[in-house]
Amino acid sequence: MAAKDTFDCFFIDGRWASPTGTEQLVVTNPFTTQPITTVPGGRPEDMDRAVDAARQAFDHGAWPRTSPEDRIAVLRRLSILMGERVEQIAQLVTDEMGCPITLSRGFQSAGAKAALDAFLELAPDYPWRSLREGPTGRGLVVREPVGVVAAVIPWNAPLQIALMKVAPALLSGSTIIVKPDPKTPMNAYLLAELVAEAGLPDGVFNLVPADREASEYLVTHPGVDKVTFTGSSAAGRRIAALCGQDLRRLTLELGGKSAAILLDDADLAAAAESLRIGSFRNTGQVCSLKTRIVVPAARESEFLDALVGVVESMPIGDPRDPETQLGPLVSEVQRERVEGYMASGREQGARVIVGGGRPKGLDQGYFVEPTIFAGVTPDMRIAQEEIFGPVVSVLTYEDEDEAVAIANDSAYGLNGSVFTADPQRGLEIARRVRTGTVELNGSPAGFYAPFGGFKASGIGREAGPEGFDAYVETKSIGLPQGFTPIH
Repeated sequence: MAAKDTFDCFFIDGRWASPTGTEQLVVTNPFTTQPITTVPGGRPEDMDRAVDAARQAFDHGAWPRTSPEDRIAVLRRLSILMGERVEQIAQLVTDEMGCPITLSRGFQSAGAKAALDAFLELAPDYPWRSLREGPTGRGLVVREPVGVVAAVIPWNAPLQIALMKVAPALLSGSTIIVKPDPKTPMNAYLLAELVAEAGLPDGVFNLVPADREASEYLVTHPGVDKVTFTGSSAAGRRIAALCGQDLRRLTLELGGKSAAILLDDADLAAAAESLRIGSFRNTGQVCSLKTRIVVPAARESEFLDALVGVVESMPIGDPRDPETQLGPLVSEVQRERVEGYMASGREQGARVIVGGGRPKGLDQGYFVEPTIFAGVTPDMRIAQEEIFGPVVSVLTYEDEDEAVAIANDSAYGLNGSVFTADPQRGLEIARRVRTGTVELNGSPAGFYAPFGGFKASGIGREAGPEGFDAYVETKSIGLPQGFTPIH
């Protein structure tokens, strides 16, 4: 990095700060399986410093009291700086977590900037203040910043998800401590550099990588007003329990086991091609992927042929090769997890149509083959639990009611798809699926619409105007008749 070429510090109160301890977190390239660098592991004392800086900036600094227009101007500079570093961001994420470089350039890097830009476009029209009048009184409704935010970031799309939290928090006037995953902290260091260059006041943005103990200390810190977390449902339950003790504000974006329903009139070849991205993006390490594919029993064989053709056309290998579509999994632990689910699928009677092991000729790197299971029933583990790898289950149905029932037979409710030649019919089916997002024929809702889940997939929403709601407190001020506030 231009201003910070090592990772031996934290970013606290507008400057690079030395750690209080000697703990080191090793960042490993999942393709070479070799260490890239180390970063210091935050201790509770480091979290205290970061929270104190954010608290001081919020309670006594200028940022929460600046106008939305002024905050937008600073974040616009950040967007420009990110645009200048798109390739560097992509290379960092590919090295850290193995995302194929072509996907990193779009999904990981340009996608992070797009998330920020969407919030910048939406912010001027957000109702930061509005006058409500009626027969019972006159109220000025103001949306004030929630306070000090602790943002816990996952490893699978680290910078994009960070911006989904940092952008609305900062635009609201809140201050923030970012805690990146130990596997992927390098992109967060670059973000800290760019935030400082954009002109954010000291203490408004702070960065402390840490492992579990210090992370739990952060989310329970009395100086933190709000926690936002993206990750597994198991970890989300733990954080919810911790925050619930103090009624701390909380947003959770958790796991998914999303279903793609193919109606009987669907173009199966087009649906299979859409699922190249919809089911296998980022080597299956995306919470919103469609990992259960629900097809008419009479067309199962036809669909399997189409999906196998798609999977077999996806090059797997070195994530720095622009032709690669499937890279390694993020870690050896993650590969063991995925292989355990493959074994479970076989044991419970599902049929491996393609894949099911490690790719031949790729002895280096944490690779598994893209895998399709058929003969899957809704009660199998591979149909119920989030695998987080390139593994999909194909289930069959006899009529629409059964298809919807299968899609809804899940503890999760994050995403889903409906494929059909009749979009109106698809919309009616989509309304019956209990998930936060449903894509018709693979069409994304985008950053201008809210994202989040029903059931065990989370609490709250990110993106869209609703993405600001999690970072504000709503206050009503009763006004005397005849008085109109200037500000």
